[in-house]
Amino acid sequence: MDKLAEFEELRPLLFSIAYRILGSVGEAEDAVQETWLRFDGSSTRPASTKAFLSATITRISIDVLRSARVRREEYVGPWFPEPLLSDPYQDPDRSAELADSVSMALLLLERLSPLERAVFVLREVFAFGFDEIAEAVGRSEAACRQLVVRARRHMQDGRPRFAADRRQRQELATRFLGALKDGDVGELRELLAADVQLIGDGGGKAPQVATTISGAENVARLLGAVFPRLSGIGVTFEPHEVNGQSGTVLRDRAGKVLNVMVLDVLDGKIQTIRGVLNPDKLGHLGPVADAWALTRELRQD
Repeated sequence: MDKLAEFEELRPLLFSIAYRILGSVGEAEDAVQETWLRFDGSSTRPASTKAFLSATITRISIDVLRSARVRREEYVGPWFPEPLLSDPYQDPDRSAELADSVSMALLLLERLSPLERAVFVLREVFAFGFDEIAEAVGRSEAACRQLVVRARRHMQDGRPRFAADRRQRQELATRFLGALKDGDVGELRELLAADVQLIGDGGGKAPQVATTISGAENVARLLGAVFPRLSGIGVTFEPHEVNGQSGTVLRDRAGKVLNVMVLDVLDGKIQTIRGVLNPDKLGHLGPVADAWALTRELRQD
């Protein structure tokens, strides 16, 4: 098998590693491309192509995350990962770990240093051996074991709890979307946890009422007022699994992406609604809508 064929076979794994470390589709794709350039430019063939490429993309992702953290400190409003509608890497034996590790709430846990996050991803998500992890991050196996222990503790302290029943989440999401379209405040209130939060990531580049709205009554009334009007000007609501959770993609009448919403569900109630509105984070899903133009249209309606 030639170099390119070997690389393409491993591309889904490489992207999945990078995305879980970085939380950015664009940065993960760039990391994959840089990994290819280094592999293609190497004059020798490694004993294990998978080990070499995994180590290379891990190192690249750690470096990118270190610089990204500085940029995120200057980010306007809440920062969310770029929404992922489908994970290219599939492993039936680790499907639960893969789904959990890509959730937005878990990717938002900033307790881990870039090195801890990389070691956690390689070990807990992809089941790499400690010898492989040590080679990837340039630490001893003993040090990597300690990093995993520390990362597990941090992740467990902040790990979000989700409803285990996927069908229940999907049924609740279907009811939620129906209530959104109808502006049924009572139904929305029934579906929301008392302390629900509606949080938007616009990055200062998209219109939004506020970055965070709290409480079932406030969130239900806001959603019930705004979303039927959006539907009235041709905005559609497409149910999607987003980052392993129930969600929806909002598109304008031309089919351009306007917003991606993700629902955190626990005990049959929606705990958090996250909306990604920043157009810079939606381009990988297709053409992006002009949210400002839609806002002006709503005001004239």
